[in-house]
Amino acid sequence: MAKRTLPILKHFLTSSSPSPSHALTSVRSVTYMPRPGDGTPRAVTLIPGDGIGPLVTGAVEQVMEAMHAPVYFERYDVHGDMKNMPPDVMDSIRKNKVCLKGGLKTPVGGGVSSLNVQLRKELDLYASLVHCFNLKGLPTRHENVDIVVIRENTEGEYSGLEHEVVPGVVESLKVMTKFCSERIAKYAFEYAYLNNRKVVTAVHKANIMKLADGLFLESCREIASKYPGIKYNEIIVDNCCMQLVSKPEQFDVMVTPNLYGNLVANTAAGIAGGTGVMPGGNVGADHAVFEQGASAGNVGNEKILEQKKANPIALFLSSAMMLRHLQFPSFADRLETSVKRVIAEGKYMTKDLGGDCTTQEITDAVIANLD
Repeated sequence: MAKRTLPILKHFLTSSSPSPSHALTSVRSVTYMPRPGDGTPRAVTLIPGDGIGPLVTGAVEQVMEAMHAPVYFERYDVHGDMKNMPPDVMDSIRKNKVCLKGGLKTPVGGGVSSLNVQLRKELDLYASLVHCFNLKGLPTRHENVDIVVIRENTEGEYSGLEHEVVPGVVESLKVMTKFCSERIAKYAFEYAYLNNRKVVTAVHKANIMKLADGLFLESCREIASKYPGIKYNEIIVDNCCMQLVSKPEQFDVMVTPNLYGNLVANTAAGIAGGTGVMPGGNVGADHAVFEQGASAGNVGNEKILEQKKANPIALFLSSAMMLRHLQFPSFADRLETSVKRVIAEGKYMTKDLGGDCTTQEITDAVIANLD
């Protein structure tokens, strides 16, 4: 380091040291220093999926091309009625480490397992994150909603361990482990710390499932003790649902076991503006899969598909999350800003938001608003 830079560095370090009065404030002036990306274009595995999936993923491709985002897609045709995720798809995700997907329809009943669950378990995507927040220009019953639901993604009721004991009697096992409970709790508190969030609330049913959910709560408490700057709360899941629909603004970050997280995330999404506008992703130590945050309606219905009026906003915002994950923050900000402008203007809305626009009209509007 050149000698002339030493006084500048010394001045910077001295001036950036907080005074005692500043140290007591709840807002941190600096949260973390992200590792800068090198700008190299990245390959992303693309699974259009079922129903409206090809329509909304196609919209994302158009927007990415329009803003010259440094990503290119490897497309694979996968459908929810397949017995297993094709090996070449899994190889692609393992190689690229990032995937963008539309909804995969899971057959109800029968012997076909969910490809979504398979994908999470195969890649150990242990954390599902859904961000539910008010968008300017989208009227809702509640204001100041900004909730992040972080859900354990690999065990609990989704373990898939079911069998028929005798005809007419089925046993389904809920598996909870300390390792997975601590891991998701740590992820929630790390997220809260890095994003300057103030409160983490653990959602449970330990009053009834004393061992399983009791283990989850015990793990959350242990992790919470290591983050004294973040307030920690606990709430029983049925009370949580009631509080969500009456005073959702009280919640900040919510950490949940698997099944509760699915219910809470979809409820919060509906309160904040609808499942068609809420982004989400599933992440693990090595891989990430981005998709519409709330699972309700992610494959649409035949009428929406025929009219080509699916809402692409959720996947646009999920794609912005993906760009930020890939260390392309400027492209993420451009995309988010454009989407928010379109919503705020109120001219281009799909039917679920009170309008009658097609997917292509929304896409064209977002492209037109790109800086």
